[in-house]
Amino acid sequence: MISAKEKLQIRKRITKEIISTEKMVEKYQELTKPIAPENAIGRVSRMDAINNKSVNDLALKNTELKLINLRVALSRIDDTDFGICIRCQNPIPIGRILLIPQAITCVNCTR
Repeated sequence: MISAKEKLQIRKRITKEIISTEKMVEKYQELTKPIAPENAIGRVSRMDAINNKSVNDLALKNTELKLINLRVALSRIDDTDFGICIRCQNPIPIGRILLIPQAITCVNCTR
């Protein structure tokens, strides 16, 4: 069972992580804007820019998913099953929750 003090610590950690993740989403959204064909950057440079855009598209998708999961974790922090592994039903160590606040499984079940 997670104590009230630990919940406060987790809530602060999640809030801080949400702010940082929102900034990353903004950064990736900027990096994934379409590459205008009228930019005279050369064929190789254009191919490199397109490749970088693909990498950033995936990073944006992963970051947006993380943001959703963080918001869900924040909304569930007062639930009785918060901090309980969804697979084995054992408590997730507080250290793991503080490191990965959106974690819904313990280390053993994540493998």
